[in-house]
Amino acid sequence: MDDDDDVPRLSAETFAALQEFYAEQKKREEILSKLEADNKLGEKIIFEENWQLSQFWYDEETVRILVNVIDKVLADDGRVALISCPTLFVPLKRQIGCRASVTLLEYDRRFEVHAPNFVFYDYNHPDKLPPEMHHSYDLVVADPPFLSEECVTKTSQTIKLLAKDKIVFCTGAIMRELVEKLLDLKCCQFQPHHRNNLANEFSCYANFDLDALI
Repeated sequence: MDDDDDVPRLSAETFAALQEFYAEQKKREEILSKLEADNKLGEKIIFEENWQLSQFWYDEETVRILVNVIDKVLADDGRVALISCPTLFVPLKRQIGCRASVTLLEYDRRFEVHAPNFVFYDYNHPDKLPPEMHHSYDLVVADPPFLSEECVTKTSQTIKLLAKDKIVFCTGAIMRELVEKLLDLKCCQFQPHHRNNLANEFSCYANFDLDALI
């Protein structure tokens, strides 16, 4: 009898999954090494905008305000999900990471460096999320990448799937009627701004008095 017969063997499917895992891990390590070499790890925004993905980063004041609002809203051991707003992740994680859970749902795989707090998210598949995430977040903050009815509607589906309480939704002012209809949110006085000024007027919507916390 061959001794090799007693050695457990991986199925082709398991072996392929394992190879994919190690490839992704290697890619994350390479990105982290480059960020460290470029002295980017200490910065709040570690990647540049990718306009092909319709990425427009918040300016410093908007980040500060939203991070502080989230900090005030979220109780100890609370959970917040950030959908398509990666600008908030690093400063928020630094401010509340010791007492609360922060999860980033994002299409741009550069942000996988934040794993295990990163979850790949494609708004075209709004329900394609792990079951353990369903209705498990005390606060969901979203900023859909596109000013379209389809994108806002599908992102809203994801929010309904994740949220169990509070919601903050940042998008163009032209989406006001749709956002209020889909999620029963109210427009805030606070207006988000971006590092590169956009032609479209932006608004913030919430199901609680966000302005009172600024």
